Amino acid sequence: MSGAGTGADDPGRLWADAPGEPADLRYAAYARERLAAMPPPADPEAFALAYHLLQLAYLLVTDLETRIHRPRGWTLPGFRLMFKLWLLGPTQPVRLAGIAAMSRSAVTNAVNTLERAGLVERRPVPGDGRAVVVALTAAGEKAVREAFAEQTLREREWFAALAPAEREHMTELLARILRSRPPGVP
Repeated sequence: MSGAGTGADDPGRLWADAPGEPADLRYAAYARERLAAMPPPADPEAFALAYHLLQLAYLLVTDLETRIHRPRGWTLPGFRLMFKLWLLGPTQPVRLAGIAAMSRSAVTNAVNTLERAGLVERRPVPGDGRAVVVALTAAGEKAVREAFAEQTLREREWFAALAPAEREHMTELLARILRSRPPGVP
């Protein structure tokens, strides 16, 4: 029976009855089993990998924004821009967009918000009347240092389940995927 029912016939119950495992992981296991029984192009392994990466990214972003960045009046993308400026120094918005995987308009909106808060400023590029760079203000540098320290501690908590070698290997695997991204993805 493929519809809702009770007991073993109820798909919701099949994944909900596994105690000790978070509901999202129980659902992922259930969905993977269902996909394994389907003909191609169903790919349960690709589904599971994408599901877990997306779920982790969602939970991590939500956690970092809720605990660290929203209390400061920022978003995680706003922090990421400030962090890049902290490491790179004054940078043109188009370069920020490229390395942040954000659209130019999203960078412009984030910069506008951060500028209103006194955290970044636009500066003209000498010799080019139209070009500008974005730079941290002194207040922005102080703020990003404080947020970075707090975020680093939280990231350590998130990845504490992995040994240092596992973290390094996972980072290498993710970088490999990012290097071989599908055509048309910036």
